[in-house]
Amino acid sequence: MPTTPATAAQISPEMPEMMSNGVQPSEAPAPIMLELVDEDGTTIGTAEKLAAHQAPGLLHRAFSVFLFDESGRLLLQRRALGKYHSPGVWSNTCCGHPYPGEAPFAAAARRTFEELGVSPTLLAEAGTVRYNHPDPASGLVEQEFNHLFVGLVQAAPRPDPEEIEDTVFVTAAELAERHAAAPFSAWFMTVLDAARPAVRELTGPSGGW
Repeated sequence: MPTTPATAAQISPEMPEMMSNGVQPSEAPAPIMLELVDEDGTTIGTAEKLAAHQAPGLLHRAFSVFLFDESGRLLLQRRALGKYHSPGVWSNTCCGHPYPGEAPFAAAARRTFEELGVSPTLLAEAGTVRYNHPDPASGLVEQEFNHLFVGLVQAAPRPDPEEIEDTVFVTAAELAERHAAAPFSAWFMTVLDAARPAVRELTGPSGGW
C-alpha cells in the first residue's frame, strides 16, 4: 500500500511485522472481557467472555432487561441463529454483560440500543439474582450475578440481525402459551421470576404479571 503522510501516521511499529507474517491487524480483535465477582457481587477480577462461560463457569456480572409497551406487553427477542451461545431461542428483551468498570445500568441502556435500536423511555433497577444454568445445546454454563432492569419502550424495535432473529410483544397469557410451545433461554424464567415484583409495580395489577 502506498504510504502517504496520513496513512503513515496510522501505522504502528508492530504493523509491518504483522503484515509480513500474513496477519492483518483487523484479524485480531481485542477479546471481550467480563467482570468476575464473588457471591456478594463484589468485583474480584476479569476473564475473557468465552472462558467465563466454559464449564463449570466463572461467576461474572451480567444484566437482564424487561421492556413493556403502554399496554403492558413484554418485548421478547429470539436470539440470532449465528450466536454461539443459546442460538435461536426466545428470551427477555435484552441481556448481556457490562464491560469491566461499566455500571450495569449504563450497560443495560447501551446494549438495548445496540441490539434493538431503541432507547427505553423509562428504565429502573429491579434487584439482582444469582444463578447457575448450563446450556444443554452448547455445553456452556451461565454462572451469573445478574442485575435486573424493567422499563417502558414506545418506539418500534429495529433489531440488529446479527444479534436478533425476531421480536414480539406478548401479554402474560401469551407468554405462558409461547413458553410451553417454543424453546426459551435457560435463564429466562429465573430472571423473570426475580423481576416480577418490579414488573407488577410497573404494569399494574391488570397486567397479569
